[in-house]
Amino acid sequence: MPVKTFKPYTPSRRFMAVLDYSEITKVEPEWDLTEPRKKTGGRNCYGRITTRGIGGGNKQRIRRVDFKRNKHGMEATVLAIEYDPCRSAWLALVQYTDGEKRYILAPQGIKVGDKVMSGPDAPPQVGNHLPLKKIPIGMQIHNIELKPGRGGQLVRAAGTAAVLMSCEGGYATVKLPSGEIRKIHEDCYATIGQVSNPDHENVVLGKAGKSRHLGIRPITRGVARNPVDHPNGGGQGKSKSGGGWQHLTSPWGLLAKGLHTRPKHKYSDRFILVRRDGYVMKAK
Repeated sequence: MPVKTFKPYTPSRRFMAVLDYSEITKVEPEWDLTEPRKKTGGRNCYGRITTRGIGGGNKQRIRRVDFKRNKHGMEATVLAIEYDPCRSAWLALVQYTDGEKRYILAPQGIKVGDKVMSGPDAPPQVGNHLPLKKIPIGMQIHNIELKPGRGGQLVRAAGTAAVLMSCEGGYATVKLPSGEIRKIHEDCYATIGQVSNPDHENVVLGKAGKSRHLGIRPITRGVARNPVDHPNGGGQGKSKSGGGWQHLTSPWGLLAKGLHTRPKHKYSDRFILVRRDGYVMKAK
């Protein structure tokens, strides 16, 4: 999908780049497949802020997306390609032969009128949902399950795709978009193809107001605050990166750079062959 740029008539237009939405075929969502999204403002059930920088923004309705694709052996027709305000990828509205309508993640290249199917007997075509053991080696896949029957959890963002490398010993080896290579049970399902809207990474907001429309509020840098407000605050003069005597931290002292947040001994480590940083995991 092409990206639109503008002549710099105003400062905000100078660097702005937006999608032209030429692939979208339906403006209004399927109302029965949506529900209102309640804004939290970053606050938990006690009214305390747990996530800073959240608040305001346009009203949104959540589209109930079918990540399980559990109507096996039943063909569905693509009725429309739609925009989803809560995710970066496009959605495809499909209708099964029994009349039921569902939303699925739209693969790149799918069009209105195409047929899609899920199940072990579905042909290996773009948009079809199959077990990993039934997918040909080397194909691009997305919406990958981690546990059989749980529904797709991996590779759901716009323009992403994983590659099926091998399948043996009851497990499939998959290379994820991050570069991580891991084993996934061969009975887990995945959708063939790349996720739609690959130009999402080229979008430039261009102005602060666009962030506010998305519900993103501004946050003051820690080094610009007073010592009473932040561990990096205070000092004589300016400091771009916290200075030489202190590390960049959160307001509560948690290191902001270089701290490994993944548990040292996680149960899923035995399924990871190569980490996303290229480190080869030792066999256990």
